Amino acid sequence: MSQAQRIISIEGLGQDLRLVSFAGREEISRLFSYNLQMVSPKETIDAKEIIGKKAHIRIDLAPSGERYISGIISRFSADFADEGGTTYRAELVPSLWLLSQTSDCRIFQEMTVPQIVEKIFKDNGLTKYELNALRDEYPKLEYCVQFRETDFNFVSRLMEQYGIFYYFKHAQGEDTLVLGDSADAFVDMIENKVNFPPTRSRTKFHKDHVYDWRHDYEFVSGKWAQTEYDFKKPSNNLLTEERTVIPLAPIKPYEIYDYPGEYVESKDGRSLTKKRMEEEEVAFDRASGASTCRSFQVGGKFEFEDYVPPGEKGKKFVVLSVSHRAQVAGAYSAGASYSTGAEYSNTFTCIQDSVSFRPARITPKPVAAIQSAVVIGPKGEEIYCDKYGRVKVQFHWDREVENKKTQSNSLAKRALENSSCWMRTSHSVAGKKWGFVAIPRIGQEVVVDFLDGDPDRPLIVGSVYNEEQPPHYTLPDEKTKTYIKTNTSKGGEGHNELMFEDKKDDERLYMHAQKNMDVRVLNDSKERIFGHRHQIIGWEKDGAKGGDQREMVYQDKHLNIKRDQQEHVEGNMRMMIGNGEAADGGKLELVIEKDKLQSIGGSNHLTVTNDHNEKVGRHYSATVGGDWQTKATLNMAQEALNIHVKAGMTLVLDAGMVLSLKAGGSFISIGPDGVTIQGTMVKINSGGAAVDGNGCSPTEPGQPAKAAPIKPDLAHSSESGMKSCD
Repeated sequence: MSQAQRIISIEGLGQDLRLVSFAGREEISRLFSYNLQMVSPKETIDAKEIIGKKAHIRIDLAPSGERYISGIISRFSADFADEGGTTYRAELVPSLWLLSQTSDCRIFQEMTVPQIVEKIFKDNGLTKYELNALRDEYPKLEYCVQFRETDFNFVSRLMEQYGIFYYFKHAQGEDTLVLGDSADAFVDMIENKVNFPPTRSRTKFHKDHVYDWRHDYEFVSGKWAQTEYDFKKPSNNLLTEERTVIPLAPIKPYEIYDYPGEYVESKDGRSLTKKRMEEEEVAFDRASGASTCRSFQVGGKFEFEDYVPPGEKGKKFVVLSVSHRAQVAGAYSAGASYSTGAEYSNTFTCIQDSVSFRPARITPKPVAAIQSAVVIGPKGEEIYCDKYGRVKVQFHWDREVENKKTQSNSLAKRALENSSCWMRTSHSVAGKKWGFVAIPRIGQEVVVDFLDGDPDRPLIVGSVYNEEQPPHYTLPDEKTKTYIKTNTSKGGEGHNELMFEDKKDDERLYMHAQKNMDVRVLNDSKERIFGHRHQIIGWEKDGAKGGDQREMVYQDKHLNIKRDQQEHVEGNMRMMIGNGEAADGGKLELVIEKDKLQSIGGSNHLTVTNDHNEKVGRHYSATVGGDWQTKATLNMAQEALNIHVKAGMTLVLDAGMVLSLKAGGSFISIGPDGVTIQGTMVKINSGGAAVDGNGCSPTEPGQPAKAAPIKPDLAHSSESGMKSCD
């Protein structure tokens, strides 16, 4: 008897292998698997000719035609041999099973779940699939990671999360994957009318019927709620809730609450929450049974006719799982004849077609531990971030970026954009318009953690040094230094730095500003230095100098120096007191407890607008190397115990009106009218002598010592650790 004449047969593996029995299970949103027992007159069959080969089980549904279970052979083995031939065993699985044999780490951005799933299918050469039964709208996922998981597990968990189920349609030599998210995806089976006769038993193929039926109900939660957090809209309440449609009062108080919901828009949250509630409701109302119905397959619909289980009249059911078992009695004989005796039975589960089916979320999402990655950005940039300070990184496992770096600029740019999402960076302090910000720079190795261990929710929590990017100070030699050092961008030829040296007896705080340093204190600034203070302002290089000091005090300035003060102004010095905003300004008060020594190398010019008053407690000496001229607009008076006026050549007393000399009761008066001499006795050429004066011997002023301020020490350099003014 040929394979085509047999009630069950295996096709695609050649005529030498004949199917004796098969048993297997198919279930919605799960891979099917069938264990085949075959016989062959050949004692040996090369497994390499069987493994991976497409094959299909043919089941005769006479008088309704045929049905097929198609797939590929994943396992093959020789069992035993007898006079009837050699027994071989094999496993038949769907083409989708091949996705369980490959794993990857890769990133998908701005794609919907159906788009991601379809890309995975195409990348694996899977062409027999249908997406036209998908009815829902799916949001674009900003960032979705396949992380150390098989392609099958990856697409399975995505579909489970978003409520997408799948099953297989079988044709001769083909298994087609059907994806769906509503009852529209289910179709009537070839034999969609079945019976539940009063007298039931497992019978031959030609008497298909349901011989066992059980309808189960299960307590489920009455409400599903979940929430999320969107850092772009942190005040938004993203809580979504969905109550069950099951009219069962005892379940209403019981709620499942979860976080995170993995959505950023409320409408997407409502859709996902509804799907979670529907997933829960599937378990409430299920039926199971056993039958000899050879046409039963997952995703197929049926209803009872003629003989109906109690309470099921008028209902349609969708098969969720079927466990098949079939065998034929007989084997190869010496005459190559084959018995036609055969048996078939199955067990199945189903739900009413009015129930919105959602697959259970049983495929675990990988839990990502802390990883390191490298910050990347466009060519020519050193810092690449968005308005939130987020950066992009390349994980060490991301081979797609590496493969495209050497390709065209457009591909390299696209690889850069798809290397990661914009990734948030943790800071030690982050407040509203305040905090600590240090944007990771291109080329830095950063430490990436994942919120809730979710590879789709990365967060940069730090950075680490490596051989190509070592610390600034050599370790372990300078292990006592703690510092913050930046790098000039672009170019990296400078830096700002704050360094703390904790080495015993060499403790120091070092600060370096590459260009400008601005300090703003809104109230008091207090400084206490127990040693010396050294300050250098400006620069000197190749004979050129530069650098000013400018200071403004809006109110009073107090300076208290316990010992000496020395100032050396190599250029000019100007000072102005008053003529400003202060109403009582314009006065200089100077108190010198001891001596004042002043030396002027050139001229001394003094202009006093009002009075000039001087008081000398002892002697007043003035030595003039040239002329001494004094002019008073009004009167000029001098009073002393003795006054001695001496001229080396000529003494001229010139009065415009009257010249008067008076001593005791005598006087001489010279005026326009003549000369009057008055005295007790007027002596002319009568002997005697003139009175001698004390003479002029002014004291030379003391010479002040030149100011010689000690030069300040130079600040330490962060590059060499030595003192430097660079």
